[in-house]
Amino acid sequence: MIQFDAIFLVDDDPINNLINKRLLGKTEISDTIVEFLGADMALQHLEEIETEKSLLIFLDINMPVMNGWEFLDSYQEKFPDRKDKIVILSSSIDFQDRKKAMEYEIVSGFLEKPLSLDKINYQLSKY
Repeated sequence: MIQFDAIFLVDDDPINNLINKRLLGKTEISDTIVEFLGADMALQHLEEIETEKSLLIFLDINMPVMNGWEFLDSYQEKFPDRKDKIVILSSSIDFQDRKKAMEYEIVSGFLEKPLSLDKINYQLSKY
């Protein structure tokens, strides 16, 4: 199974992060799971991580301060050489959000909340 150096949970809901952290811990795909309540904080932390490190980032779209779309735009601008896997994890059922997410080459999936082991395994099977 694929291994990641770290998993980032970028969601402004601490309860979602707690549940998702426990679920992802069961997969054993990374020993490091880091939660961010703001996309801006996740971007700042990315600046400190070597480009060679492989990250799996679960990104919520609807967040205050910096939303998921702004995160993606900034990520593409600041980290053109990173090869991370970014998965949108959203409660949005709007087809336009799914379509917009897939327009970003850096987005490798779109999952609807709540996250489940089946959804995680489905996403991982793509890598």
